[in-house]
Amino acid sequence: MSLNGIRVLLADDHAMVRLGFRLLLEGAGASVVAETDSGESAVRLFAESNPDLVVMDVSMPGIGGLAALERLLLWESKARVLMLSAHHDDIVPVRALKLGARGYLCKRALPEEFLRAVGEVARDRRYLDPELAQAVALAQLSGSANPIESLTEKELAVFLKLAEGRSVNDVADDFCLSPSTVGTHLYHIKQKLNVQNAAELTLVAVRNGLIES
Repeated sequence: MSLNGIRVLLADDHAMVRLGFRLLLEGAGASVVAETDSGESAVRLFAESNPDLVVMDVSMPGIGGLAALERLLLWESKARVLMLSAHHDDIVPVRALKLGARGYLCKRALPEEFLRAVGEVARDRRYLDPELAQAVALAQLSGSANPIESLTEKELAVFLKLAEGRSVNDVADDFCLSPSTVGTHLYHIKQKLNVQNAAELTLVAVRNGLIES
């Protein structure tokens, strides 16, 4: 697939992954105008480099990909963003698409599928990983059968960080919130998910394919 002239911003916290994406994109004729390893700097670099699209990982240090997506679209509502994830769940894709991502792809996809996704999003078309499409459609049809669906965007972002083993203070620093505010989010998360402690939070995340065991 030809991606001639398409300007891309890469956001992924693994340098080797970014290199692989860069080689694939440049081999297809695109140019990588900026790259970064965090959501916060992705938002800043978008304003500086004005790319045609952003390729952004969901799981990154700091605020992470979903919160960065939300900030980015507040800055520029027409931004074209392709979200990537190493995890094979239906919860995060649904949230990302609802927030305004133009596409979503699992990192297990073949290189040609990655280039196809970039091409579709660059042309302002929606793209969803074929392997996730059925699960996402069923999740949207079934409504809030999964308690995680009841979490707000901020609660989901906090939940994902805490489930990875981050402390309340760490998460407060990441999102520029007070520890007491994060504690309030944690209280609501525990109520909604019916869990008692951090270990149970992690278990819920693993069972839903949001993090690896």
